[in-house]
Parts: sequence; structure tokens; C-alpha cells
Amino acid sequence: MVLDAAPDVLNHNIETVPRLYRQVRFGARYARSIELLRRASEMCPAIPTKSGLMLGLGETSEEVLAVLRDLRAAGVRVVTIGQYLRPTPAHLPVLRYRSSRGVPYVSRRGPGARFSHVESGPLVRSSYHAAQAL
Repeated sequence: MVLDAAPDVLNHNIETVPRLYRQVRFGARYARSIELLRRASEMCPAIPTKSGLMLGLGETSEEVLAVLRDLRAAGVRVVTIGQYLRPTPAHLPVLRYRSSRGVPYVSRRGPGARFSHVESGPLVRSSYHAAQAL
């Protein structure tokens, strides 16, 4: 139904790495999220797919690169990568702050060059510069 409505872009944020998925996205499954993005890309290749990733929850750079590879393999074209900021004390704590140099570094290695657009930085959020990205 969503793809039949012909959105300008289909976004589904992956949010974090598989090892942290149950903590960060309670009730969600990493494989199901990747499959949703893959199916959308295959069903309607003219509709760009996009996903977002938060850093600072305890993930390693290698895990982030693996997620980027999974997203690209699923046909995702646009990705945003930003620093997780704890909204309230009831939310998960920030385990690591990435400097403005640290966040872009992750997105430029390996699969980052194969996305049509990567927005990456400490204050980047899911819809950051969305119009320019498309």
C-alpha cells in the first residue's frame, strides 16, 4: 500500500547494529528491517530507499561498516549517520561521543562510496538535508 502511493522516498531507519538491536529497538528485528528495505527496492526501483543509523550506543566501527554493507546490498541509496543523544534519563545512555571527524570517517570507508548520498555528522538526523539528498 505504501509503495502504491508512490512516495518520493521510502525511509525505514535501521538505527543500530544487529548486536544492539533488541536493546535499542525493542520488539524489532534487524533481519526484518533489512528485508523490508530490500523488498521495497526490488518492488519499486524508481522509488529511492533511505535508512538512518545512530552512533554512540556501544557499536564498533566494524559493526557499522557491516550494517552499511547490508543496507547497500538491500538496495538502500541514501543513508544518514548521526550521534545518538539521550532524550531523557529513562532512555539508553550514550556510551561514546563521536567527534565531528569520527562520524564521517565511518561513512566514507568501504560501502559508503556506493550510496548515492550519505549525510554524516554528530548532529545529523534522519531527515537532515533530505531535499538536497534527493
